[in-house]
Amino acid sequence: MNDLPERLAADTLALIDIASESRAEDAILDAIRTRLVGAPGLHIVQDHDSVLVAMPERRLDTPLVLLAGHVDTVPLAGARRPGRRDGDVVAGRGAADMKGALAVMLACAADGGGAADVDLGYLFFGREEIPINESALIPAFDRTPELREVALAIVMEPTDNELEVGCNGNLNALVRVRGRAAHSARPWHGDNAIHAAIEALAPVADHPIRDVEIDGLVFREVVSVTTIAGGIAGNVVPDLVEARVNLRYAPNHTPAEAETRLRELLGHGRVEVEIEIVGNGPPGPVCLGNPLVQRLRAAGDLAVRPKQAWTPVAEFGMVGVDAVNLGPGDPRYAHTDDEQVTGTALARAHAIVSAFLADQEL
Repeated sequence: MNDLPERLAADTLALIDIASESRAEDAILDAIRTRLVGAPGLHIVQDHDSVLVAMPERRLDTPLVLLAGHVDTVPLAGARRPGRRDGDVVAGRGAADMKGALAVMLACAADGGGAADVDLGYLFFGREEIPINESALIPAFDRTPELREVALAIVMEPTDNELEVGCNGNLNALVRVRGRAAHSARPWHGDNAIHAAIEALAPVADHPIRDVEIDGLVFREVVSVTTIAGGIAGNVVPDLVEARVNLRYAPNHTPAEAETRLRELLGHGRVEVEIEIVGNGPPGPVCLGNPLVQRLRAAGDLAVRPKQAWTPVAEFGMVGVDAVNLGPGDPRYAHTDDEQVTGTALARAHAIVSAFLADQEL
């Protein structure tokens, strides 16, 4: 009887019960480090600033493939709850994004996973769920030359075990609209910042979704107001509104082009706005032409989709390393209060990686 789904589910549950919100990943990295030290054929080449890299002994003229996963989670609303099991389902913060994938990676490491024609390394890193200016991964490329030698990185983000390539860029801006305070009984003495903000932000609300086709894949560009705050009391005309605006842009645009586009969108009206860029994660390139991507696709007979959300494939792209997204989590559960993954999905992810290494098809 195949007990792999049960073992992977149990391991996922154990990882869920190690709290690891962004910037507080030490405990889970300690647990992973212990496992890697005992993994056959691997040695740790980087262990600093929330980054663990384990590599096999490299073979001449053998491509290096990397399994990569972030260890941090978004915060849990309210009091922290432990993970839980219900049959095949494992639930709890990080189940889908992406502690189930970490369990798969650790199982592959314990297997001594490798191939006759591929070297297999592992990357575990923190601070993925926060703005890119706090990235743990980008500095690691400078500290760890082995990471720049990777022929293909498989970032095990939640994709429901389908192959998702590239990723949209992710621009976040703080938009300020200023006015002049006054008594709400005599608003003509002031300048209502909320009224002005409604006009200033209207182009965002009215902006259509843009479909951008790249290598036969359609990326959807969207812009949204995600937070808004203003006013101090019910009888005061407000003098300031601050809103967060998020722009997701396709891989055929640069971060600078995305910033220009947002400024143009918000700058055409009568209302003067202040725009502060607080984060701009670049898009990830599409790399369907990489032979290892084709091998991975064939191994699991995988559907290929564009990645709408931002993922670390973009950071690999920044240093010229091809990367794709493939993981057992279902994206619809990522960051939700009912976050979950199934043992069946975990076992399939493990099987896809194993078939890829063996250059076989499931």
